[in-house]
Amino acid sequence: MTELRNVEADLSRFRTRVLVAGLVVFLCFSLVASRLVYLQVYRHEDLRAQAESNRTAIVPIVPNRGLILDRNGIVLASNYSAYTLEITPSKVENLDETIAALEQLVDIQPRDKRRFKRLREESKSFESIPLRTRLSDEEVARFAARRFAFPGVDIKARLFRSYPYGELGSHVVGYIGRINQTEKDAIEEREEEGNYRGTDYIGKLGVEQSFEQQLHGQTGVEQMETSAGGRAMRKLATSPATPGNTVMLSLDIGLQKLVEDMFGSRRGALVALDPRNGEVLAFVSKPTFDPNLFVDGIDQESWQALNESIDKPLLNRALRGTYPPGSTYKPFMAMAALQTGARSPGAIINDPGFYMFGGHRFGSPENERGGAMDMNRAIVESSNVYFYSLANELGVDAIHDFMAPLGFGQITGIDINGEVRGVLPSQAWKRGYFKRVEQQKWFAGETISLGIGQGYNSFTMLQLAQATATLANNGLRHKPRLVMGTQDTVTRALHPLPADPPVDLGYKPENVAIVRKALVGVTQGGTSTKVFAGAQYLSGGKTGTAQAVTIGQKDRYNKSRMEEHQRDHAVYMAFAPADNPKIALAVIVENAGWGAGVAAPIARRVFDYVLMGQYPSEEDMLAVQAGRAAAPIGKPRLAAEMNALLVDDTPGGSTSAAPQKAEPPSRGGKDKALRPAKADKAAKAAANPPPRKTPPAIPLATQPN
Repeated sequence: MTELRNVEADLSRFRTRVLVAGLVVFLCFSLVASRLVYLQVYRHEDLRAQAESNRTAIVPIVPNRGLILDRNGIVLASNYSAYTLEITPSKVENLDETIAALEQLVDIQPRDKRRFKRLREESKSFESIPLRTRLSDEEVARFAARRFAFPGVDIKARLFRSYPYGELGSHVVGYIGRINQTEKDAIEEREEEGNYRGTDYIGKLGVEQSFEQQLHGQTGVEQMETSAGGRAMRKLATSPATPGNTVMLSLDIGLQKLVEDMFGSRRGALVALDPRNGEVLAFVSKPTFDPNLFVDGIDQESWQALNESIDKPLLNRALRGTYPPGSTYKPFMAMAALQTGARSPGAIINDPGFYMFGGHRFGSPENERGGAMDMNRAIVESSNVYFYSLANELGVDAIHDFMAPLGFGQITGIDINGEVRGVLPSQAWKRGYFKRVEQQKWFAGETISLGIGQGYNSFTMLQLAQATATLANNGLRHKPRLVMGTQDTVTRALHPLPADPPVDLGYKPENVAIVRKALVGVTQGGTSTKVFAGAQYLSGGKTGTAQAVTIGQKDRYNKSRMEEHQRDHAVYMAFAPADNPKIALAVIVENAGWGAGVAAPIARRVFDYVLMGQYPSEEDMLAVQAGRAAAPIGKPRLAAEMNALLVDDTPGGSTSAAPQKAEPPSRGGKDKALRPAKADKAAKAAANPPPRKTPPAIPLATQPN
């Protein structure tokens, strides 16, 4: 018997299945619709930006770096464009084979390979790294013909920094170098990473570092439409880069060259200021270095040679070198006595050739005449005994309190980085300097040597020059400054940098007149008389000799028995003209001995240049370099003519403030204007050593003046 189907049950099951299927379809369409709403509404801007990003590429336009000029508009740092051969390591299968093949087309030296290896270690694999810089047109053509055979290798046009005067003024101008991780982090903290897109180099030293923001400019962008393969199709929009501003220095590069030439191969420093406004006219540290060596990365071999130099040419001695001032400290001690009322100018101190204190004999130079000393004669003849006794009367803290406002042992605030404080001793300083309790106590005998600029005293030539300028300016202290202003490269508008108002130290005019008269006496009948013989102006100055090493009180200084680096330093401070000073300076020649014989002749030629427009004759220049000069010899040359030759003979030199296209440095290193005079230059680490700690021993030996 046939069983009949239950139609109602079948329809019920069918309806259930249709309903479930419909719900499933509805759910699926709901998910699709919700996803569509999410993508089209909520993610619209984000996805639109991504799509635009896939369609376009943003290419940074690196701005031209600003120029650096001296006070006369002579270009000290400029730019030039050149082709570079660059490799992106991530796109190259075998670097060694690729470089070997490239050598058949382009001249690649071992130093290029060493530099490439170092840069590769510092960079990411997807970054383009230069293998050769400054390619010739012929080399560019040869590579372009074989470009298809070198994936990951390309030629790019880059701007390079050029320092047309090479070593001249290098400590002031500074140099640029590849941005390291620390500098990247600092840029990010300042929220300037967008302005450094595409930029590989940054100022590392001197004005290049301190005025980086003004020199760098504003990075531009170029929006390009690209194909799916990443090929640029067309330009969509452009925001041009803004070149960096021109930075104008107060430096006179002609004077700078004169001083550096007079030092010759000797070490030392000179700072010359305009006492009326604090402008730096010369800022010399010898030996110097060639900043062009760092522009496209210094190779390892050269770097090693720099590190092993004992002369440390990258150490800015004018800014970071600290020395005892020697007898150049005595005029300031005299001012302290007058201002505090500790001693009148007519007070007589007998100088028997030595000073006894606490059982110790503090000696005087063998050539010191001695006898009855008033303040004027004590400065003119540089009596040690007079100032030994004065230091004892004043005490260390009174000396400290008077000298600090003059700038000794203080940060002057000059507008380049790296200045050190030096040491202006006091009882509080000693307690903080030494760790052992028994060394923290100040003994009265330690004060005696301070009076003649020895003992713990340790100052920079910048500090001594500022103090000299303050004295020459009747107690008005100006902050030293190297940069007078900037010039907008686009509008050509000049923007002078505001100078801080001078600080009046409150010196009595009659006291200043007494000390300045004595300093003039030094050049007319004192220790530097022979040097200033025949000068057509009056100047004031003070010679000094600073110990490089401590000598026991029973030992006698003997130059011939000492190593060259252990001999005394020659120091001189001066200003001119005496009645209305326009220049004040401090100079030290390391391990050269007597200040009047070596340092003062340099000061005389500086004054002749600034006040008389005179440049030393060739024979006179040789005598100064050899340390055998007094008054100038031979017929002086005209400073204007020598400066004209300086500009004409130097690639890229110009007396115009307009942007200059500098000539690239010669690859072979034969351009005398761009290569160092010596191969053994100091390491970069020498540029920022820790401040020198003065040894606790107290110099008691006899010092010439």
